[in-house]
Order: sequence, then C-alpha cells, then structure tokens
Amino acid sequence: MDSPPRARYSSRPVCHSMEGYRMTKVPLGVGPRHPQVVVLVGATGDLARRKLLPGLFHLVGAGYIPGCRIIGVSLDDLDVEGFRQIARAAIEEFSSGKVAPEEWAAFAEGMDYVALSRGAPALRAAVERAEGTLEGAPQRLHYLSVPPSAALSIVRLLGEAGLVERSRIIMEKPFGTDLQSAVSLNAKLHEVFDERQIFRIDHFLGKEPAQNILAFRFANGLFEPIWNRNFIEHVQIDVPETLGLERRTQFYDAIGAFRDMVVTHLFQILAFVAMEPPTALEPNAIGEEKNKVFRSMLPIKPHDVVRGQYNGYRREEGISPESDTETFIALKVTIDNWRWAGVPFYLRTGKRLAEGKRIISIAFREPPKSMFPPDSGVGAQGPDHLTFDLADVSKMSLSFYGKRPGPGMRLDKLSLQFAMHDTGLVGEVLEAYERLILDAMRGDRTLFTTAEGIERLWEVSSPLLEAPPPVRLYAPGSWGPNSMHQLIAPHAWRLPFERGWRDPNRAGS
Repeated sequence: MDSPPRARYSSRPVCHSMEGYRMTKVPLGVGPRHPQVVVLVGATGDLARRKLLPGLFHLVGAGYIPGCRIIGVSLDDLDVEGFRQIARAAIEEFSSGKVAPEEWAAFAEGMDYVALSRGAPALRAAVERAEGTLEGAPQRLHYLSVPPSAALSIVRLLGEAGLVERSRIIMEKPFGTDLQSAVSLNAKLHEVFDERQIFRIDHFLGKEPAQNILAFRFANGLFEPIWNRNFIEHVQIDVPETLGLERRTQFYDAIGAFRDMVVTHLFQILAFVAMEPPTALEPNAIGEEKNKVFRSMLPIKPHDVVRGQYNGYRREEGISPESDTETFIALKVTIDNWRWAGVPFYLRTGKRLAEGKRIISIAFREPPKSMFPPDSGVGAQGPDHLTFDLADVSKMSLSFYGKRPGPGMRLDKLSLQFAMHDTGLVGEVLEAYERLILDAMRGDRTLFTTAEGIERLWEVSSPLLEAPPPVRLYAPGSWGPNSMHQLIAPHAWRLPFERGWRDPNRAGS
C-alpha cells in the first residue's frame, strides 16, 4: 500500500536572539511568509492575559512566525519593563507548558509598550523601531482587545499614526447591537480600513472541531449525500455555560445572551453546518457560501424564542432590579432554501446552567415503517444522531440501534465514537486564538465574518429585537426555563446526554 503524502515543512528559528536559538519544523503554509509587528491594544486586559499573550508566546516559540515584535498598548501608565512583567506573569499562569528562561528572554526582547496617553506619534515611532529590527517586508497586525465602545477611537488613532498601510486589523465582538449600529460601525471602519483588511473574530470558528465539520462533510462520500431535508429531521446547536457574569456585569447587562452569543457565535456555526459545498477550500468561496445561508434565513419570529433569566441575576452588583436582560435564550431558526426547507435548527445558550458543553447534534429521520415487534425497543430512544463536540479537542459520535445479544429481538442504542485523543495528535492542536491570529497574519479570511454577513444577521434578528418575548426565570444549575421544551416539541433537547462520551483512558472503552 502506498504511504500517505507527507506534509511539507520549513525550518524556522524559534528565538530571535543568540541565546536559546534553536530550529523547529512547522508545516508550510500554516504561518505567515513575512515578519510581523503586532500592535496589541488592550494589552493588560483579561483577554490579552489569558489568551493573546500566551498564544503569541507559543506561536513565536514554536516557529510559526518568521520574526515577530509585539507592541503593547493600553490605558495603563507603564514602561516596557512593567509590561514585560505583566506578560511574564500571564504566560506563566496560562501557558500549557513550562516557560524556559531562554525562550522568555528571546520573546521579551521583542516587546515594547506605548501608553495610549502618548498618542499617535509615539505609537508610530514604536512601530518603526520594531520594523527596523526585522528583515524582509514586515507586515502589521493590529489586535483590538478592547470593548466595542472603544474600538472606533483606536481605529482613528491607527489612522492618525499612519499605520494602515501593510496592515490587518482584528476586531472583537459584538459587531454592533442591531442592524443600524452594525451598518454605522462598518461604514466608519471603512473610512480607515478596507474590508479586506478587517478580520472580525469569532473564537468558536478557530476551534479544531468547527473546522472538522467542513472536513467531515465535504471529504466523505458517505455523509454529504444525506446532508439535507430528505434525511435530516432537525439540528441542534447547544452551548450551555455554568459560568455566571464573572467581571462582565456592565457589558453583559447592556447586550444579553442573544447579542453576546447567538449572533456572533451560534449563527456562525450554523453556517458551517448548513452551507453548500464551496467551489474551492479558499476564503472567498467559503465566505460566499456562508453568506448564502444567512440570506436564506427567515426573520426570527418572537414566538419561536424563549428568553430566560436566572434567579438572582437582578441582585448582582450593578444590575437594575427591573432588568429584563436575558441570561438564557433558545430559538428556532428556519433556512428557506432547497437543501433545508422544513428542517428546524434549534439553538440554545445561557449562563449558570447545569453543564458547560458545546455540541452540534444532527437528528436523522427515522424509518417510515418498523418491521420490529412493539417490545423490541425500536423508537423508544429517539432518532439516530450524529454529534460533534465543540470542545477544544475534536470528538464525534454516531448513534444507531443494534441488536442486544441473546434470544429474541431486543434493540439498544449504540454508538460509534471518535476522539482526537485516540490519534496521538492532540499535541498538534492549536488553541482557537492562536489559529485565528495566524490566519489573519496570512490574510486568510475563511474563519472570519464579513460586513455583509453581520449586517444580514442583524436584519433577520430585527423582529426579535423589536418585540422580544418576556424573560422567564430559571434556577441556577438547571437547564433553563421549562418553556424551552414546548419550543422544541415534539423533539427533545439532546443535553443532558443519556449516554456519555467514552473515557479514552479507561481500559476496554
């Protein structure tokens, strides 16, 4: 049997000083071709500490970026050494591996800091200093890890500093709060940056399992032919969270679960599930197919939505006693096209729920007639399901009926399961932010949202935002308001699972 083709690799330096210099091999095409100057705005914030600084440290240390300088920018009045201390503490706390002294020394050497109060000239000078230490044609990546209310002022600052040329900009969600604000935000962004330079980030799409949906659908002749209304009964995208508001009280109360999670995350996952095969596995083709899904979505009807709020939310610090902000939402989405006509998509997410999960569940239609006796068990456990777990490491399960050993015809629900742990390749999985940062550096927009797509999603959301149903209370630690069961009837929510994932570490599993 022929051996499978081997990936092409390139040797790149891990560190950028003589100390700790070593070579590593990374797949060609994964990282950018040019050195990068990263302007990290909000560099002392929570997201930067937990994800961005540790992610950049890993990408630089693993050799994915051929030369990298990082300029931290924030409101804090720090010097370079103060920023390095914050970064070192964050990397040691949140990195997956130990921080070798020589790798930290090389990483720290490429760091600089500019307080926002110093203005555009100081920022411009810092970028020019960083570019002067890099060979080739350095590119600029501006990461705006700031609240949406502050984004436009930073965009204007970058324009004043003359840092638009050779640059790309990553924007954090939410991208507006309704259609009017989204259109206005995009128009103002386009006064400084072209659309092709703007990367609206959704970290859900950077996760390995989300991309595995594309591989599973379009690389396997077994499933794509049945990926339509003739064989699929309904689809669930379910992202319950056990966390509460943490330190996001003021931000969260102004937007709620729908704006925070559904428009920016769950709708994007829905597009991957529902899109038509793209003409090529490249950003423009995939983006166009996603936008076709959004164009085919019917406006969301308020009676197809359940809004909830956990008991005690109004007693949280900074929350009004009359707040009707939803901390839970479940809704039915309809895609009015040839492939999905008549197939409901059910979405659910919320705070302070029973479990923290991220799943997509595809329910297949049951046979039109059963030849099995009434006591066989067929139909007693619902339809067959294909389930994707959207945790950081891929897991998939396909359930089906199988005969129980012994006399007679008794059937049980069984499952075929796959987990990335089974392959020995878990160590090669990039964290979501790391993958998306690399993609933005390369100009690959496959996993990012477009102005057209965002505006269309706010357009179909308008009926709900204009006339939202009342919030219904639910107990913390539950699965949400009871009315969510009427929304999905005659079907049932897949979570909580009746059968758990098999433990890959348990013998015989």
